[in-house]
Amino acid sequence: MKIAILSRNTALYSTRRLAEEVTRAGHELVIVNHSLCDLIIEQEGPSIIYKGHRLEGIDAIIPRIGASVTFYGTAVVRQFELMGAFSAVSSQAIVRSRDKLRSLQILSKNGLGMPKTAFTNFSKGGEKHLVEQVGGAPLIIKLLEGTQGLGVVLAETKKAAQSVVEAFNGLKARVIVQEFIKEAKGADIRAFVVNGKVVGAMKRQGAEGEFRSNLHRGGVATVIKLSRQEKQAALNAAKALGLDIAGVDLLQSARGPLILEVNSSPGLEGIEQATGVNVAEAIIKYVEAGVKSKSSKYQKNQ
Repeated sequence: MKIAILSRNTALYSTRRLAEEVTRAGHELVIVNHSLCDLIIEQEGPSIIYKGHRLEGIDAIIPRIGASVTFYGTAVVRQFELMGAFSAVSSQAIVRSRDKLRSLQILSKNGLGMPKTAFTNFSKGGEKHLVEQVGGAPLIIKLLEGTQGLGVVLAETKKAAQSVVEAFNGLKARVIVQEFIKEAKGADIRAFVVNGKVVGAMKRQGAEGEFRSNLHRGGVATVIKLSRQEKQAALNAAKALGLDIAGVDLLQSARGPLILEVNSSPGLEGIEQATGVNVAEAIIKYVEAGVKSKSSKYQKNQ
């Protein structure tokens, strides 16, 4: 089959590993920079022009859409879907997961554990009430558009929290406020889900004096065996957002696992190196099964 990886950077570890496994499985590989695609929408049907040529015969796509190009990237994924290609991650699921507020609302609706979170409009004087809603300081303040730990602030006092929220409001920057889970001790868990199974999990510990555990911020990853409750929380979170491939971030708390975030384009480097699991191969096998399932459903309907 012909599989396209949507990526803007062929040198990235995740792109390279996926490309290796596509080739190893005997499939035809195409790497497409989605930001350079032209989408043609007409009566004859949707099509995609890439570097002057029409993309045809692609059976499946594996989207690696960066947060900065979510709008256009998901439009490209949607176009491929409308052209009949199987997508490892659906365009709608990417949109759903990238909106931090929306995804938390969905997780809450599904009864999943999470740090208590509050969000409000730019209302003058509302900072005090917002801080109180999550139990006071210390607390976490997050930019809704932030990624990889950027735009995340730990406010250790009530006054500091109110000042930070007020400053963000003054800049018209949307933020959410979350309770601080002290017992997590600057660590979180990344569970990698593929097709309804946790294929690998790692514990990420923040650097000395750092409350953020992101590997991009100097965190260290080690393999971890999840409890049954943690595994189920990760699977439920991915399912709630409609993601067949997901990186689910959890905190270990006194009241059980708490979902921090669900990533629709999780990196492979940290998880593969920490666990020794061939996650890229698991993704390709899932894609193969998805294409076959889509093909058999089409033939039955003929």
